[in-house]
Amino acid sequence: MSAVPPAHTTPGPVLALHPFGDPQTVVITRDEARQDVVHLNWKVGANDDLTLLGISLGVLPEDRLMLDGAVSYEAEDAATVSDAEQVETYLRDHLKVSVGENPCTSKVTDVGDLVEDGAQVEFTCSESVDEATVTVTTLTDLHEAYRTLATAPGGQRGVYEKGSDTQTWDLGSFRTGTADQPMGVGSSAALQIGGVLGAVVLLAAGWSLVARRRRRRSTPSLTP
Repeated sequence: MSAVPPAHTTPGPVLALHPFGDPQTVVITRDEARQDVVHLNWKVGANDDLTLLGISLGVLPEDRLMLDGAVSYEAEDAATVSDAEQVETYLRDHLKVSVGENPCTSKVTDVGDLVEDGAQVEFTCSESVDEATVTVTTLTDLHEAYRTLATAPGGQRGVYEKGSDTQTWDLGSFRTGTADQPMGVGSSAALQIGGVLGAVVLLAAGWSLVARRRRRRSTPSLTP
């Protein structure tokens, strides 16, 4: 485990982060009623990550970090962190959406239990959103090993990490509740894999047929 000092203090007690546990997640959607609005739902990975984030922001006391590096999570942490103004500022600083070269305006609309419910951040853009560029740098400011698993309409998936924190998503082609959604990244990859496997099966069947024919021709006849 790597350790780094809390972001808001001078070196003293260290934050023993746990970036290899449950990953963060972010769900990216477009508001169907307001097509210039993009929604992000962000969840922290695990309870100890929530507590450590609270410590780094000065929301929770540093004595919740034990001398051996263990984190003392308490049930009240979720409410304490979600009610803190520092968390909203942190989310606005580390979750960004833009359309082309134009950044969208962010507003934190709800912060619940960051493990169970996550935080809702709304981005209002200057035009209808077909493609949105989304930047996620949450927790990687504390440790570079943190990852965020992202999902978007149509089966699109991606991973955010240090050095790869910006991705572009197709939001304009997908309509919620319709049966004729075009395939996204995930389904496209599945179809490609399925096509490759199908070709391998057909190729194997062809070689088997050729081999059987060769054996028939090479086997001597036992009848006069």
